[in-house]
Amino acid sequence: MIIVLLGLPGAGKGTQGELLSSKLGIKKVSTGDILREAVRKATPLGLQAKEAMDKGELVSDDIVIGIVKEELSGKNCRKGCIMDGFPRNLQQAKELERMKIKCKAVHIKVPEEEVIKRLSSRRVCPNCGALYNLITNPPKKDEKCDICGENLIQREDDREEVIKERIKVYKESTEQLINYYRRKGKLIEINGVGSAKEVHRRLEVAL
Repeated sequence: MIIVLLGLPGAGKGTQGELLSSKLGIKKVSTGDILREAVRKATPLGLQAKEAMDKGELVSDDIVIGIVKEELSGKNCRKGCIMDGFPRNLQQAKELERMKIKCKAVHIKVPEEEVIKRLSSRRVCPNCGALYNLITNPPKKDEKCDICGENLIQREDDREEVIKERIKVYKESTEQLINYYRRKGKLIEINGVGSAKEVHRRLEVAL
């Protein structure tokens, strides 16, 4: 069984994926992580991905699908896995379907304004890399790292104008997947507003 996590950037897919992985005893597969690993190991597909990345181009669907297939055929995914970041479009979803692996999609629903508030509140320490959120996990001193005292910064991806662009891109591609899995009768939708524990309880009940 593969559980596909869908939702806006900042909806909590990463957090819920980790919690589910721990609860179910199956691996959480992040497309970004396995892509970087393939590049690091210089596999044939990894080298193709690196060539595109070095040129500033998007890695093609064919390469991404190939790397995902390699991961899913490995021993770490024999019991199933939780997919975060794949599929991203209909071509990838249909390719996953052709692999004849049982699949469920979980759509974590969070309003756009909540996502913007969550992501724009994130801060990172440029010195030690510690992560904070001014709402849910604030530093003890005003925007200074608890560990090393360095002034915290806001990453470019967490600026409001960038977040809005990411939401726009999401709507143009990933929302098609929600309709696709709904038509297939494989979609579960849960309310993603609340604490991580509250959302996880809803997810457990839904699954």
